[in-house]
Order: sequence, then structure tokens, then C-alpha cells
Amino acid sequence: PYKYIHIGGDEAVKKDWEVCVNCQKRMQEEGMKHKNELQGYLVRHIEQFLRERGKTVIGWDEIVETGLPEQAVVMSWRGTPGGVKASAEGHDVIMSPHGYCYIDAPQDAPCTEPESIGGYLPLERVYSYDPAPKSLDESVRRHIIGVQANLWAEFIPTDEHYEYMLWPRA
Repeated sequence: PYKYIHIGGDEAVKKDWEVCVNCQKRMQEEGMKHKNELQGYLVRHIEQFLRERGKTVIGWDEIVETGLPEQAVVMSWRGTPGGVKASAEGHDVIMSPHGYCYIDAPQDAPCTEPESIGGYLPLERVYSYDPAPKSLDESVRRHIIGVQANLWAEFIPTDEHYEYMLWPRA
């Protein structure tokens, strides 16, 4: 029932596409020279399918590298460059850079924290993040529509641990 559908785009194992008979056939049929073009083809196909049904695609910033469909929204997780690039091209962006927004990383000295992924992400660093700094041109800033904090649960075995990781950083 929602307007937005997140299609991912970050965990495509493209090395397998180089030996996949069906992938190679599609690339040849479409005149593609690089495996990244295959991902772009799929993203555009999915975006059109969803747009025809009144939905808007969101994808991780890897989809910036493969030719963005006109209506796609980008979620920038690998830092801010992908989001800034997409914004400059007129795409709406949700900033979610891992260096500020991945709250599954420890919030205190990692050696004193429960097992987790990533480095050290204290409250001060999370709160220091400005997703649309004044140094960006207004034409870019206006497309940065929000921020998302990510709390992946691979290393979160209990509700109490979840609450600890979430607050107060969220």
C-alpha cells in the first residue's frame, strides 16, 4: 500500500554474471559491454514496472553507477558522494552514510561493548552529521529529502540489546 519500494542494489554479485550464460546472452542482445550495464538494465526494468503501478523506486547508492531511472530515489550509504551526485542530477536522496548512520556499530569503546559490526560510532558523531550542508548548492540540497539510521540485527540477540543500540543515537 506504500508509495515507495526499496529494491536494494547493493549486494549484486556481478562476478557471477561474467560466467552466467543467461546474463551473457542478455548483455549481447542489448549491446552491453560491461556487467554494470546489466544491473542498470534490471533497475530500469523494475523501476518502470513499479512506476506503472504508482510506486517510486528507492535503491542503495550503487544504482547511481548503472544509469538511474528518472524517478528513482537514492539511499546513499557508502558515504555522501553517491547521494550528492544523484541530487545534482535531480534525484531525491535519503542520506544514510555508514560513518554516521549505521547504529549497529558500537557506541562506546568497542573492546567494552557486545559483539557488533563496524567501528566506533558514538552519540556525538551521529548527532554531528549534516545531510545537506550549506556548502552544497541549493539545487543539490533541495533533493536531499531525509536521513535514515540503520540498525542491522545480525549481532543483536535480545530486545534489551536492540534498545541499547538504538537509543539515544536514533
